[in-house]
Amino acid sequence: MKLDRRQFIVLSSGALAVSPVARAWGAGQEPRWVMPPTQVPVPAQPAAPPAPKFDDVRRNVGIFTMRGGTIGWLINKNGVLVVDTQYPDTAKTCLDGLKQKAPGHGIELVINTHHHADHTGGNAVFRAEAKKLVAQAGVPALQRQVASATANAPAPVVADATFDKTWTATIGDETVTATHHGPGHTGADATVHFERAHVLHMGDLLFHERHPRVDRAAGASIQNWIKILEKLGKEMPPDTIFIAGHAKDGLSPAVDRRAVLRFRDYFDVVLAVTRKAIAQGQTKEALTATPALPGFETYQGGGVLTLSGVLGVAYDELTAK
Repeated sequence: MKLDRRQFIVLSSGALAVSPVARAWGAGQEPRWVMPPTQVPVPAQPAAPPAPKFDDVRRNVGIFTMRGGTIGWLINKNGVLVVDTQYPDTAKTCLDGLKQKAPGHGIELVINTHHHADHTGGNAVFRAEAKKLVAQAGVPALQRQVASATANAPAPVVADATFDKTWTATIGDETVTATHHGPGHTGADATVHFERAHVLHMGDLLFHERHPRVDRAAGASIQNWIKILEKLGKEMPPDTIFIAGHAKDGLSPAVDRRAVLRFRDYFDVVLAVTRKAIAQGQTKEALTATPALPGFETYQGGGVLTLSGVLGVAYDELTAK
């Protein structure tokens, strides 16, 4: 379409009326090009590194939290015992703190509750100072299996003493017993009982208000895990303090039996939901898209700890021949 001079002036005036140049003319100023303001992105603040924290639990038993699974410790006049080792850097922080808390005492014993790297990654740090490293008999093989499947992974530091069902040691006036209860979180988990303190370190057999990892490839069993939680939640002395391997952000991993039985109920609902889905002919993919577990909507997830992952394992477990 051809524009005559009058149409051109009208259209041009309309455009200039809203431009920065036009506003300058209208104010009697010399026209100049005005660049639009540039939006400068604000760089995201890096996440603060987790702060190391030592907490007393009861009768010379305490916990260390930083990054990875909860480390348990016992300090008395006869020495120091440690349960799990997190990662190399956090293990060093923990070891330095224990030396300050117990000057002049060496590490008598380190016990691994299972093979996952966030519980055994600091083994080398502690092993250099400890007289003995102990784990359930299946743990070293699982550590080596994971390392062999990981590119450029160093050889793992494994236990030099293992046990099948139980291991007992005496440190001063405390008796400590590690027990394997059959498959649960993996096929080679152990709990560690500080008998006089009435404290039970559960490793990753207990997650407090978090979705767990169920490592089926390493021999896990949800159905037997429920039995373990039922047994320990009901048979341990009523005042027992249970230490979870992981807790929801802001919550302590040191809990009472109600938390253990609630976690048992979590798995009961997982299996009920999964059985219903299978009976209705749902696919595994449809089941794992379930957005929340009834009654446990506030459970925290993230990384490999997701409801989807738990439901997927439950489906595989219940449909396995």
